[in-house]
Amino acid sequence: MIHAFDAATALRPDGSGRLRGKTSPDYWAFVGPFGGTTAATLLNAVTQDPRAAGDPLALTVNYAAPIAEGGFEIDVRPVRANRSSQHWLVELSQGGGEPAAIATLVLAERRESWSHQVARPPQPGPAPIYDSPSSARWPGQYRFRFAAGAPDFSGGGTGETRSEVWIADAEPRVLDHAALAAMGDAFFGRIFHARRSIVPFGTVSMTTHFHVSAAELAAEGATEVLGVADARTFHKSYGDQAGELWSPSGRLLATTTQVFYFKA
Repeated sequence: MIHAFDAATALRPDGSGRLRGKTSPDYWAFVGPFGGTTAATLLNAVTQDPRAAGDPLALTVNYAAPIAEGGFEIDVRPVRANRSSQHWLVELSQGGGEPAAIATLVLAERRESWSHQVARPPQPGPAPIYDSPSSARWPGQYRFRFAAGAPDFSGGGTGETRSEVWIADAEPRVLDHAALAAMGDAFFGRIFHARRSIVPFGTVSMTTHFHVSAAELAAEGATEVLGVADARTFHKSYGDQAGELWSPSGRLLATTTQVFYFKA
């Protein structure tokens, strides 16, 4: 049986050079699909292309408009390539309208070289399973275990914005680059932590940098990541978030940043 994540990010060619997909009710947020599955779908549109060569290195997704429930079309275009990297442009639209999401993706051939991981993995303490109070459906597709900085929705004052959380698919699935792209957006919005309540919120732009090859990621065999996220500022309806995704073995798999809007 196909995993819910793979079903949500599945694409098929339509014979005209485009790819077609469909939103999944399992990964629905408040006013559209979970942004992580959109990012993973756009990444899949490139990595499944027969012209693609190399591993995902950098993915930037700009969420230009809400994506409505139902079908969508994706246009994929290689922009430039050299001996070690490829640059791609991906656009998601619906019903022939203007793009609702636009992505750029860099694929790179990873060659053997000197390596040094400067960042050090956190040393998390006890991490009980978190029961999300959100009415959105997508959190139910993940299992969250907060070691530090669990959301506090009691309201009042200003809360801490840093958190350490183990993130895994509710139905276990070995990590790949698509899963990392989605999990980079699976942190609860930093504005929820800061305001200690759920407020209107949406990602505007998100960039993920991948630090392992597909073969290295497969060799990890991990089904869970340790995510660390924090914010720097909230100002005039926009805020930021920076995150890290670590393997259980202490390897930095990906880093991510995003800017989002909020109403508070």
